[in-house]
Amino acid sequence: MLLQVPAGACVLALGGCASLEASGFGASGARVDASQISASPTVLVATTRRPVDGAKAKPWFGAERASAMRVARAKLTPPGEGRFSLAAVGLDDWRLDAIEESPDLGGPFGEGISGGEVLVYVHGFNQTFETAVLDAARLSDGIKFHGETVAFTWPSKASLLDYGYDRDSAMWSRDALVSVLDGLMTNPRVTRIHVVAHSIGTMLALEALRQLYDRHGEAVAVPLGAVVFAAPDIDMDVFTSSVAHIGPIASKITVLTATNDRALAISRWMAGGMTRVGAAQKAQLEKLGLHVIDGSREGWGVINHDLFLSNAKIRQVIRHEVDSPRGA
Repeated sequence: MLLQVPAGACVLALGGCASLEASGFGASGARVDASQISASPTVLVATTRRPVDGAKAKPWFGAERASAMRVARAKLTPPGEGRFSLAAVGLDDWRLDAIEESPDLGGPFGEGISGGEVLVYVHGFNQTFETAVLDAARLSDGIKFHGETVAFTWPSKASLLDYGYDRDSAMWSRDALVSVLDGLMTNPRVTRIHVVAHSIGTMLALEALRQLYDRHGEAVAVPLGAVVFAAPDIDMDVFTSSVAHIGPIASKITVLTATNDRALAISRWMAGGMTRVGAAQKAQLEKLGLHVIDGSREGWGVINHDLFLSNAKIRQVIRHEVDSPRGA
């Protein structure tokens, strides 16, 4: 099996899963090792999408680019729990119920954030506002994150035929993501920031981190915890150049790859045959000094582009990186 998890991670993650499967709940009736989002089902949102009809109802924010970034809190309903719930047979899921825009309280989120550790999720290609927020919730709950969850969502046409628009919109949004990360890093209520980015979103996240490193130098790495790039849709040469210019941040990066990622195979074809990082050979990336998890044998689907959400072993890897971030 190509999936390699440190021995300590296997003991902690797999042992924890075994105990959960055996009981599920503690003596008090509370779920053992529950995520914070399951107890308080909200996600903070920063978006560069233009609101639809004042963001009062679905779809809230669309595919057009806004003149300024907006900050909000998304109110969610988690899947039902219990042995006989619809979620147990895959017929229930997270639901986005409402969006409450927040005033600017001294930078993104300001005092509106609960503090402690923060997980920032940056979505990839072909996503609506709603699917991006819900994926942030699924990720946070799936890795049992004990902190605030932030979804950074940029304008995507949510269409397979609009790859070019999505890629340009992602890069257009990098100054806004820099503002979010910078605000979190200087917020005295926040102790550590973890970043998980997917697909095209990894290019956006990497460029934002590079800008922050240019601005603050090595100090920017101090509040950073795990940086996880899932199925990066980035040209290998561009990625190599950027990693060489982010100093100690590079030591915190974990790359999740799959050589059988068919979405990245199409992206490679569209890019004139240039290798995408998320489908590169593990040894090629390790030469850059990066931590690499090859999930090729974990993907049994047709596309294998969303293993960070769909595969339990990959989620365990992310959880381990968040609990014990490399370079910390």
